[in-house]
Amino acid sequence: MPLTLAVITGSTRPGRLGPLVAEWAADFARENSEFEIAPLDLADFDLPLLDEAAHPSLKQYEHEHTKRWSAAIEAADAFLFVTPEYDYFAPASLVNAVQCLSQEWNYKVAGILSYGGVSAGLRSTQTLRLLLSNVGVHTVKDTAAIQFIKTHVNDGVFTAPEYAPEGLTNVLGELHKWSLAAAQLRS
Repeated sequence: MPLTLAVITGSTRPGRLGPLVAEWAADFARENSEFEIAPLDLADFDLPLLDEAAHPSLKQYEHEHTKRWSAAIEAADAFLFVTPEYDYFAPASLVNAVQCLSQEWNYKVAGILSYGGVSAGLRSTQTLRLLLSNVGVHTVKDTAAIQFIKTHVNDGVFTAPEYAPEGLTNVLGELHKWSLAAAQLRS
């Protein structure tokens, strides 16, 4: 049975470019990895800021949006977070989405595809790695990053720069290796 990779669009901000990058990443992963791909856009879940009364570790969710998010994360073996950088940090929408769950993340692996200006969103990658490690997710050391994102979008179409496929290929390869090991830990 193939492992499932959730490709998570981490920004919900109006005018965001994340869905374009995530679509490219999901298509690329379908063609260049052994994963079954599950695209997840945080905007589709409409997660309020930590609105569950019980602590996430209890997994006693009251709200339908949290239950849907929980089921989507539970079903994945690995994650590819597609994230911009906001003020040297991962978007609040993504931080909230990680923190509103607990058990669903345990013994899973993640890679990060960041995008931005001159720094290519790499500072958000560092903050996201720290957060994910605290909820039991192992992040692979390889990172894919797209610099000067706006120069790669024309008329609503994202065209990956020539260096992007190599970076994402490395991330996907590491994700698959680590996902196989993590699946053993979860069984």
